[in-house]
Amino acid sequence: MSAELLSILVLAVLFVVGTTRSVNMGALAFAAAFGVGTLAAGLDADGIFAGFPGDLFVVLVGVTYFFAIARANGTTDWLVHAGIRLVRGRIALIPWVMFTVTGVLTAIGAVSPAAVAIVAPLAMGFAARYGIKPLLMGALVVHGAQAGGFSPISIYGSTVNGILEREGLPGSPIALFLASLFANLAIAALLFVALGGLRLRGRDLGDLGDEEAKEAKEGDGGSGGTGGTATGTRARTTPDADLLRLTPARIATLVGLVALVVAVLIFDLDAGLTAITLAVLLAVVWPEDSKAAVAHITWPTVLLICGMLTYVAVLQEMGTIDWAGEHVGSIGIPLLAALLFCYIGAVVSAFASSVGIIGALIPLAVPFLEQGEIGVVGMVAALSVSATVVDVSPFSTNGALVLAAAEDTDRERFFRQLMLYGGAVTLLAPLVLWLALVVPGL
Repeated sequence: MSAELLSILVLAVLFVVGTTRSVNMGALAFAAAFGVGTLAAGLDADGIFAGFPGDLFVVLVGVTYFFAIARANGTTDWLVHAGIRLVRGRIALIPWVMFTVTGVLTAIGAVSPAAVAIVAPLAMGFAARYGIKPLLMGALVVHGAQAGGFSPISIYGSTVNGILEREGLPGSPIALFLASLFANLAIAALLFVALGGLRLRGRDLGDLGDEEAKEAKEGDGGSGGTGGTATGTRARTTPDADLLRLTPARIATLVGLVALVVAVLIFDLDAGLTAITLAVLLAVVWPEDSKAAVAHITWPTVLLICGMLTYVAVLQEMGTIDWAGEHVGSIGIPLLAALLFCYIGAVVSAFASSVGIIGALIPLAVPFLEQGEIGVVGMVAALSVSATVVDVSPFSTNGALVLAAAEDTDRERFFRQLMLYGGAVTLLAPLVLWLALVVPGL
């Protein structure tokens, strides 16, 4: 058995053990990275540690630390109720507002994980307060980010269009953008209906005479920003007139949130380092509000994601990804090869950086595309969207951020929901995109 095939089989075993036993899959992945990396790939400890996603570790810790402080001082509750007033209490609009905001952020140049890191904690706060299913809210945030992710000025769009131009292949930036936009919009609409979004239309708090509108206007929530959800209903907590008051700590936290957005989108600073710096500043000035914030960093999620990505990095280092791509490219049936390329992009991207996978797979597919038997525009669009639409997986950066931002929910259960949903998207989306974009010869 080749080392590449062995590494794939070990990955399958990780899923089986992690989903059937109460063992953190990240811890299993670290053990697998050590075993496979040492015995099959000949890597030493430094080679294995080289794949540790330090940047993502800081993003997860920094963002959850910052928003843990924001929750402790009541800023997230203030934002939740401000948002409800902004949409005039129409709860059904909130997921679509979050979808649109993240889409606009990525379309104008934000890296997808940065946009999700900014929006997800606020979106999941809304979900916790008003009985919106966390999978619905989290998935719409991620699909919104990917809907705008291939605009001509975006990171993804610029990467793909630049590769095509460098390789001398025909491309269509507008077609690529629209393919991603409509694919993610369609998935979001189906998910909205499937997860009870239409039933939220009856939760209209815009009527001034409505009791819930009055509560939303006056504010509800316990001190310290806590508050859970009853099953399928909006959380009902003790009214607190102080909730809507802007205290100095809340004002500073709101300024910090704006600073985070500006730093990431305009000055291209790292979201994790910026968030943890802002969190430390808040902690120094208001230590009482921040005392318990470190305990609310989602350490199990950090372990899960960092372990899995370290193992995937070992696979990339030992050539497993290139090995799979080369074998697919040698298939004598072009349409079948095209479908398999889409599936490779989807499966690998569910555990790794989407932009990194796009940057690796499209060059690998260039000799295949140059044969002229498959339409370049349709194939590139199908491959690109397949490699990004799966970012709802809890093992991807975006899915991990949504999981980390979930409030007042069973994270283990939510993790399984994200994993099942991500698996369904990984299974179905490449096939649908292949039928819609590749088979017609676009």
